[in-house]
Amino acid sequence: MPKIHLLPKEISELIAAGEVIDRPASIVKELVENSIDAGATEITVEIKKGGIEYIRITDNGCGIPPEEAPTAFLRHATSKIHAEADLNTISTLGFRGEALASVCAVARVEMLTKTPDSPLGVQLRVEGGEQVLLEEAGCPDGTTIIVRDIFYNVPARLKFLKKDVSEGNAIASILNKIALSNPSISFSFIRDQTKQLQTPGDGELYSAIYAVYGKNFADGLMKVDYSLGDLSVSGYSSTPASARANRSMQHFFVNGRYVRSRTCSVALEEGYKNAVMAGKFPACVLNITLPFDFVDVNVHPTKTEVRFINERSVFDCLYFAVKTAITANEVTRTIPFPPEERVPSVFTADSGAVQESFRTPVVSREKESSFERRETAGRESSDGDFSSGAERIVASRGTDYRIHLEEPSLKESYQFLRPESFVRRAEDEMHPYPADIAADLSPAAVPLDRTIPAQEELQIRLLGELFETYIVAEINDFLAIVDKHAAHERILFEKLKAERRPLDHQVLLSPFTVILSTEECDVVLDNPKIMDELGFLVEGFGLTMVLVREIPAILDQNDASQLLAEIAINLKNHKQDPSPSQLDDLYHSIACKAAIKAHDKNSEPELLELVRRVYTDEAIRYCPHGRPVLQIWSRSKINKLFGR
Repeated sequence: MPKIHLLPKEISELIAAGEVIDRPASIVKELVENSIDAGATEITVEIKKGGIEYIRITDNGCGIPPEEAPTAFLRHATSKIHAEADLNTISTLGFRGEALASVCAVARVEMLTKTPDSPLGVQLRVEGGEQVLLEEAGCPDGTTIIVRDIFYNVPARLKFLKKDVSEGNAIASILNKIALSNPSISFSFIRDQTKQLQTPGDGELYSAIYAVYGKNFADGLMKVDYSLGDLSVSGYSSTPASARANRSMQHFFVNGRYVRSRTCSVALEEGYKNAVMAGKFPACVLNITLPFDFVDVNVHPTKTEVRFINERSVFDCLYFAVKTAITANEVTRTIPFPPEERVPSVFTADSGAVQESFRTPVVSREKESSFERRETAGRESSDGDFSSGAERIVASRGTDYRIHLEEPSLKESYQFLRPESFVRRAEDEMHPYPADIAADLSPAAVPLDRTIPAQEELQIRLLGELFETYIVAEINDFLAIVDKHAAHERILFEKLKAERRPLDHQVLLSPFTVILSTEECDVVLDNPKIMDELGFLVEGFGLTMVLVREIPAILDQNDASQLLAEIAINLKNHKQDPSPSQLDDLYHSIACKAAIKAHDKNSEPELLELVRRVYTDEAIRYCPHGRPVLQIWSRSKINKLFGR
């Protein structure tokens, strides 16, 4: 029977070091964080051969007094915490007292350090955890630590290190994140005698981002600044058009500490939902500031995993932060439309009650409009001459339209106006903003109490269609191009989301059948309430077939057949009432199938109304897939293209 015995000191230290130090990048992270905690404003990192052979970190921080220098290399020696209660309010990057002890256990370490009030510094050398040199030395204020021959005494771990290039890239990645979280510190990174990074240290996050990732990445960012109670989110995130193919550029910091957080990533992507294309992901550099006792960083030795006391509040704050930034970015884009003349949107950048403004309004729905029922579109407007009262619209290609538009209230803002209603009525001069808004994610908020001024006269000149897909129009001194399918799809999607009520049915004279799997048939027939809400009335018609008697009023038979198959798959996968996010997917499918298509024939008043709606409504900037709906070129930009 084996006997229980204590491990020798040198073995136990190697085991403990393995929890903190697993590659050169771990050494750089721990030592640079110590420099930051020491109050440094300039930090230089130099490596050779991926950091395996040589790492030197120099800072201008407070330094270490000569009498305390040997103690710094002992395990659990720290100046960051003094009592158990301090673990609940950790404000420094380091606090465990393990970094230096772990580094010197697996490498040869030399330290030069000096405090501002000491005439001389101290030189200390430790190899394999044993002190081999301690003497006075002349050196500048601050600390320099040199690490050589990592894992020289642990060959088993040395052979698992990657190539020099890979290890060097890992160090560069760590430094990039630290530089982004500390824009007031100037970082230099020298790799094999070549400087690869230099941040200005001017305190501006944008400057740090520019230095780390370059001009192209920085140009695609928008500012984020939002507070919710004791929490705040600040930094930059990518514009929807600058979304990336993966999540590698999502950087989250909690009180200045880089963290990996599923909660933050999900909140970010939910905020961008329906604003970026499927398969694309937003990039960000966001710092979440919250009371220190609201987060536990003492979870893992690497300190990149944290636990929040209230993850919901963190989710909400981050979600509304990016949602507000997206809205503000769209408001301030190149569209030269006075704010008071824009069609009111449920997405507003009013930070006073932003949670309320992201909630979904209850919207009434007409049975037909010129775009919602595209099978009848054109019959109402084929002669191009519509009268209402004393006003008249003459639709001729290339003609200036001076349109007196009836201002839609928010209860009508997700549908097109019929041509006969283009004249504004006097009683519609002012419309109240509805306060009966339902929320899925937001906490309670004070209802809005505001009025939206009626829209002023617009001057639009319809130039035509490009490839029977894009509407081209001149609006004041701007050229606008609108993707008509994407625009109408987004309008219908927002309308369906806003209503959140059963869709109108149309009874079929000739029912049709849809072939499904046995399981899909069962789940469709077992959920008649959900099918009714989505506009369907179905009956069983054999083991693998259902008979469809009613379909949503906004779809034709072919589109309804495809949608029913998607609904069946969704219900089979979840086997329960669909959640709001799953309903959004279904509404998206409905909107896509109901929207006008490329190459559809549409009358000029219809195209004109679509341009007006897209141009004035800030919610309609991307289709639910995330594709842009509108592109704008100013007269001055076009003149520059031709050298005028």
